[in-house]
Amino acid sequence: MRNPLSSAAVLGFSAIVSFGCGKMGPPPAGPPAVEVVEVVQKDVPITKEWVATLDGFVNAQIRAQVSGLLLKQNYANGSYVKEGTPLFQIDPRPFQAALDQATGKLEQAKADLQRAQAQLGKTELDVTRYTPLAKESAISQQELDDAIQANLAAKAQVAQEKAAIESARAAVESAKLNLGFTRIVSPIDGVSAISTAQVGDLVGPQSAALTSVSTVDPILASITPSEQEYLATVRYATQEGMSEDAVMRKLEWQLKLSDGTTFAHTGRFYAIDRQVDIRTGAILVRIQFPNPGNMLRPGGFGSVSTVIRIQHNALLVPQRAVRELQGGYLVAVVDHENKASIRPVKMGQKVGSWWMVNEGLKPGERVVAEGVQDVREGAVVAPKPFQESSSVAEKLAGGNGT
Repeated sequence: MRNPLSSAAVLGFSAIVSFGCGKMGPPPAGPPAVEVVEVVQKDVPITKEWVATLDGFVNAQIRAQVSGLLLKQNYANGSYVKEGTPLFQIDPRPFQAALDQATGKLEQAKADLQRAQAQLGKTELDVTRYTPLAKESAISQQELDDAIQANLAAKAQVAQEKAAIESARAAVESAKLNLGFTRIVSPIDGVSAISTAQVGDLVGPQSAALTSVSTVDPILASITPSEQEYLATVRYATQEGMSEDAVMRKLEWQLKLSDGTTFAHTGRFYAIDRQVDIRTGAILVRIQFPNPGNMLRPGGFGSVSTVIRIQHNALLVPQRAVRELQGGYLVAVVDHENKASIRPVKMGQKVGSWWMVNEGLKPGERVVAEGVQDVREGAVVAPKPFQESSSVAEKLAGGNGT
């Protein structure tokens, strides 16, 4: 079915392309020379592209876990650090003193336990010795009862001293932990940020992050497809009997950097967020890319694209063969008698330097790609093959686009 562009639009196009041919000079000696290309029918991969922002695979905020004076920065700003690499040193002396004090209390508790155990031994001997004597009335029952009560008190004291030891031991472990926190190390392998703290600062758990370390190999690219695009993926997965995750993992993802170059490595699906953003109507998707040499850094911009489907038997013409007029599109078609006609068409998605035609053309028809300014409705032209995009045409003709 032809696109119902008005006759006025077609006449207007003819007037535009023939403008200047009336009184500017003598008529041409022969038909105007034009370059034509056949309408190509092909299976075409349909690619979708989204703006992307880069982020570290892991972004660790490095904070002080104890309060103290920052004595030293042990790493070079922006350098690559390994897990366990020392980053900062907080003054350890107050924490070493606290550890020494806690250790002293532990030793004191151990000594108190020994005294309590010695007392318990004496009271147990008294009970053992007094019991037969009381039966023989050699001692009073009151003396035996006193010995039993003293033994029970000694047992309670031993239990108390054991608890004191556990408390003192916990205090020692806490003091050791705090002393260890004065040496701030990297929890991951990654690239460090420039420090936000200076030597001599008083830092603590409530202070801002001292620096951050990001794992950048692999690195994540965040894109935000619309809710409609997400639902289309879900429907496709349902039709194919696949999970949403499986569909996403089948796709190959390309990353185009902010300077226009294409990143050398392809990405793979990493994760999709649990919800659609109610403010934007988009959902967060993250794609994982290998990043050898740490070329890419968090915060960078680019675009991520992937082939979302294959358009079978698509018709293609060079973009330069299509003219836009009054919101519609026109092409100049040359028939087997080399007569030109201006034809309205409906266009689809652009593919490289080519354009998909939804309606208005048939496979094998010839359209004018060069010299359209000399074409008039019904005029005879002298066609020759279009040269500039021949390599693209051969590429489209040589593969199936998958």
